[in-house]
Parts: sequence; C-alpha cells; structure tokens
Amino acid sequence: MVHEWSLADALLKYVATVYGTNIKTLRLRVGVLQSIDKEILLFSIRELAGLHNIRLGEVVIEEEEARFKCSRCGYEWVFKPEEFNTETREAVHFMPEAVYAFTKCPACGSRDFKIVKGRGLEIAEVVKY
Repeated sequence: MVHEWSLADALLKYVATVYGTNIKTLRLRVGVLQSIDKEILLFSIRELAGLHNIRLGEVVIEEEEARFKCSRCGYEWVFKPEEFNTETREAVHFMPEAVYAFTKCPACGSRDFKIVKGRGLEIAEVVKY
C-alpha cells in the first residue's frame, strides 16, 4: 500500500502542476511488471486528491501487458506473471529488471531481450472540467 500511496502522491502533484486542479477524467495505464494493486492505487488517488485540493471526477486505470522483444532473434512475446511463483513476482515487482533473471526468449532461449511495453505508470489522458 505504501508503494501505491507514494505513486498516487507524486502523480497528483504532477497533474496539479501541469493540468491544474479541476480534472474531469484521469486515465492511467499501469504496466503489469509493476504489480501495482489497482484498487489500492485508486483509493490512494481519491484520498490524496482532497489533500491536494484537486477536484477529481472519473479515474480509469488500465493495465498494460508486458511485451518483450528478443535482441538475438527478434521474436516478440507477452510476459505472463501468473506463470511465476509468488517470490518471483515479488522480485519483479520491486525491481522490474529482475525479469531478465527469470525469463528467456521462448524461440531461441536468449536472455538478451528488451522490455517493449508494460513497465511503469503512465498518464494516458487528462480531461479538464
């Protein structure tokens, strides 16, 4: 919960600075590699909006799948965190780069790949009142 609270706090400070304090719609995209609890993030955003004097309407949080591309053979694939045990998912949650230790290209077996998408928290859209 502390992780989501910190993200919500930083996000709202940024939104207030860049977009102002009257927000009709805030659409976020959360990468699956971050293992962010969307319900806790939403709760944190709602609670902190009042503390930051932000009038906030609809908040939409979309999850973005993690997609990798092999640097050796060019194969692209989708990361499925549910295929890993809790310990591995937690390691990737705290340090997304740890995924390189637990994953390899399904086509050629290389561990040399890039994270194409599915990492971090992104503001997808802001609509002001």
